[in-house]
Amino acid sequence: MNKEQLLKRKSEISELLSDETRSIDNLDAIETELRDINNQLAAIEKREQLLNEARSINEGNAAGTNKIETFNTDPSNEKRELGTNTVEYRNAFMNYVLRGEAIPTELRANAVTKTSDIGSVIPQTVLDKIIEKIEAVGMILPLITRTAIKGGVTVPTSAVKPVATWVAESSGSDKQKKTTGSITFNYHKLRCAVAVSLEVETMSLAVFETTLINNIVEAMTKAIEQAIVSGDGSGKPKGILAETPVDGQALDVAKINYKTLTDAEAALPLEYEASAIWTMTKKTFMEFSAMTDADGQPIARTNYGISGKPERILLGRPVVLCNYVDSFATATEGTAFAFLFNYKDYILNTNYQMGVKKYEDNETDDQVTKAIMIVDGKVVDKNSLVVLKKAPAA
Repeated sequence: MNKEQLLKRKSEISELLSDETRSIDNLDAIETELRDINNQLAAIEKREQLLNEARSINEGNAAGTNKIETFNTDPSNEKRELGTNTVEYRNAFMNYVLRGEAIPTELRANAVTKTSDIGSVIPQTVLDKIIEKIEAVGMILPLITRTAIKGGVTVPTSAVKPVATWVAESSGSDKQKKTTGSITFNYHKLRCAVAVSLEVETMSLAVFETTLINNIVEAMTKAIEQAIVSGDGSGKPKGILAETPVDGQALDVAKINYKTLTDAEAALPLEYEASAIWTMTKKTFMEFSAMTDADGQPIARTNYGISGKPERILLGRPVVLCNYVDSFATATEGTAFAFLFNYKDYILNTNYQMGVKKYEDNETDDQVTKAIMIVDGKVVDKNSLVVLKKAPAA
């Protein structure tokens, strides 16, 4: 029943009970029904309260909510119509990027964002290819959790899991309060300069779009993944290595050997070991791969030979190779050179609406075209993080 029906039924029960002349034989059943109605009404009121609070957060009116800036937060302010996929708009967009020619008003009317930070919207066809390629060429992006939550919204994260306890017959157990933390996604602008070096006069639409895609993908993929690993959270996403590991999960390593791996595995909590993977540079991985026993044979590969292809696995755990951390050989004292982590515990919140803007560099007189995207990211559970740091020299 809905709220109106519940209130009506509650009123009928009240009238029934207030009539002293009427005999009532099923008081227990009426009491049960009344309790059920009250519970349903309480649930409905709670749901209405939560909806109002969520609406207040979305509108920036909730207590403690500070709106950093309004960038693409109102769907009515940006509509990407099918017009951006037309050949006419795509050609006009190419002329805007290459020659600085303004896109005709009739094409801009239904295609261009009203946000002042972006000069011209990238055609949807090109944008789809950019997103697809960014997700394909990245080493880390395919592993993380991606969301499209509106910036400025606080997202709750569970901090403690309830624990079941054995109790004696007819005994109860203590009630456990499940505490929750929260994270708030901000607006961080990611921009890259788009350099088109081919001859302007002879460039076809297909070549232009391919070149533009390659430029944006190369720059933005590297910037996003670098931020995921080591971003400081100031004007950019907060990276994994910016988190403080749980006690006992930051290890100082003076020399790479087999014990380095076993110590790291021992530091990783049992409940998080299923999905955690290694991240390090290729040079660091090859140092692990080069570990030998007393007879000079590769550890656990007595018949390895020089023709065997190294598997990027350490103690059964996959290894992601990247250049976003220092190698063991070049790392300074106290610097992280490898880590274990479950990338699904990192959330990247992305506004894939992307545009370009042209401006003139007064220092060099160069015409610069930049692409802009909104990105933020945070670790939501750091319990799977085990960091290996370079120990002081002995």
